[in-house]
Amino acid sequence: MTQITPPAISMRAATKKFATPGGSAFTALLDVDLEVARGEFVSIVGPTGCGKSTALSLISGLEPATSGTTEVNGKAVTGIPEGVGYMFQTDAVLPWKNVLDNVAIGLRYRKVDRDEARQRARQWIDRVGLTGFEDRYPHQLSGGMRKRVAMAQTLITEPSLLLLDEPFGALDVQTRELMQDELLRLWSGTGAAVVFVTHDLTEAISLADRVFVMTAGPATIRDVVTIDLPRPRKVEEIRLTPAFTTLYRRVWDSLREEVEITRARGAVRVA
Repeated sequence: MTQITPPAISMRAATKKFATPGGSAFTALLDVDLEVARGEFVSIVGPTGCGKSTALSLISGLEPATSGTTEVNGKAVTGIPEGVGYMFQTDAVLPWKNVLDNVAIGLRYRKVDRDEARQRARQWIDRVGLTGFEDRYPHQLSGGMRKRVAMAQTLITEPSLLLLDEPFGALDVQTRELMQDELLRLWSGTGAAVVFVTHDLTEAISLADRVFVMTAGPATIRDVVTIDLPRPRKVEEIRLTPAFTTLYRRVWDSLREEVEITRARGAVRVA
């Protein structure tokens, strides 16, 4: 009998409510159904404040769902699942540690011998193009270099599930494109599932196999768009193709109404 391999992520009717200072309940996510296959790269887009990052919090186990189910590799999420790597919008490099020790820190937390951890860290520093900067501290690095450190810091533990919450949002356009290409290069062939949250539709489409479009809050999945662009991809080249333009219009047509709803709500609050 053939054993069915569970998806990397499965959310069924996942809902998340938070208590407000006034004592009422604020619903961030409502009945979210989302499935991500192993080795698949998906992007999540939606209006500002709709709950995209909350979805990552449920998947990562940083927040429990109020109702519904969230599973990673077929197991209910009751804490931080094994094999999860997380890159936040603000990098998590430690200012008092140099590049080498920052990259090695994940292995050290896993009780890997110091010499072995440093050896593997040097390999990853080379893979992200920072050889020669091992002894530098975060304040001595550019924003793009810090992101390379954060990427090596995350990938050195060989996660089976990689969660990224607008990791390149603060970078300039040129550096962002370079980092997007680096991410695709380093992810290719790993078999890891990736969930990438972003406000940038161009970024979402360039990177992903599928794009999930979320509604204005409380967020649920409005649409799922398959990105049938060939791999491997060069981000700066793929964006110039007619196929990319068609996909961009498709995603934006789905997202536009939700953005307008969010803007209208903001105007009412201001008024």
